[in-house]
Amino acid sequence: MAATRALYWKRPSEAELAGTGLKPKHYTEPDVHVWPEAWDAIQFFTRVLRQWRVGQGGAYALDYLVVFHELDRLNLPPDRYDEMLAQLRVIEDAALEVIHKD
Repeated sequence: MAATRALYWKRPSEAELAGTGLKPKHYTEPDVHVWPEAWDAIQFFTRVLRQWRVGQGGAYALDYLVVFHELDRLNLPPDRYDEMLAQLRVIEDAALEVIHKD
């Protein structure tokens, strides 16, 4: 999911680009368009994106105690609550791919 990757985007450092002839300024922040039906879930993810469960191998899942607490605060109807949770799980998977890409 491009929007999730954009949230974790960072410009390469001088050290990472050493010997390539490129400079960090050559890398611009990605311009991402989010579909309207995904916007609320992306916005919600930004509220919990620092709430990872972490083990020896690094982050492996969002802390769903926090996720459920924050979802409850939104007072969503049950069907919208379930939809938001399903969308969040897709975003979570995409975020974990970015976090563990190296």
